[in-house]
Amino acid sequence: MKNIRILLIEDNRLLREGIISIMNEHDDLKVATAHGTNKTIYSKTESYKPDIMLLDIGLRNQNSLLLVKNLTKSFPDIRIVAMDLIPTQDDVYEFVKAGVFGFILKDATVKEFVKTIRTVAKGEKVLPSPLTDSLFSQIVNKTINGPDDTSSSELFDAVRLTKRELQVVKFISEGMTNKEIAKKLHISTYTIKSHVHNVLEKLALHSRVQIAQYAHTSKAFKKVIESISLLDDE
Repeated sequence: MKNIRILLIEDNRLLREGIISIMNEHDDLKVATAHGTNKTIYSKTESYKPDIMLLDIGLRNQNSLLLVKNLTKSFPDIRIVAMDLIPTQDDVYEFVKAGVFGFILKDATVKEFVKTIRTVAKGEKVLPSPLTDSLFSQIVNKTINGPDDTSSSELFDAVRLTKRELQVVKFISEGMTNKEIAKKLHISTYTIKSHVHNVLEKLALHSRVQIAQYAHTSKAFKKVIESISLLDDE
C-alpha cells in the first residue's frame, strides 16, 4: 500500500504533535515533515514532495491565502487541505478559488480527519460537513467545475443574503413599502429598515431602486429564491 505523504503546517505545537500522532497510527498515512511556520515551506515541499499539505489557515502573522495561491502555482501536483476551527463562507470560497482541495474542521473526529485526507488524496474535493448541505455548496461547485450562465461571484453575493433579506428584496422588487413589507412579515418597520440597510451593504448598492433592479435582472438571485421557500420564517 502506497503511503500518503503529508506535510503539516500548524503553529499550535500541541495540536501539531497530536495530528502527527494520529496520522502515523495509520499504515497508509505518513507525516513526512511538520512545522509551525511557513518560512521554509517551499524548500520543504521541494525536498519531501508530499501528496497532501495540511495547512492551518489561521497562522499568526502569516497570509495563508497568498501562500496557497503561490504554492499551487509552484507545485501544481500538491493537494492542499485547509484546517480551521470554524471557516466562514468567505474563507471557504476564497481558499477553494485559490486552489485548496478541501477543508478539515479542527473539532472533527479522527475518523472524519482521516477520511478527508484519503478522499483528497484520490483527487476528490471535500467541504466542511456543516456546509455540504447548504446552498453555499453551489458556489464551491461552480468554482471547481466552472461557471454556467451564472458567475460564481454573482451567486456568492446572492447567497450571502439571509432568508429574511431575500424576502425583503423580493417584496421591494414588487413595489412594496417598508410598512407594507413589515405587515406582510409580521415584524416592525424598524427591522425592515435594518434589513434593507444590510442588503444595500452586502450587494454594494445605494438605493431601493437598485435593489429592485437587482432582483429583476440577477440570474443568481432567481436561482437562490428558487432553491428555498421564502414563505418560511428564518
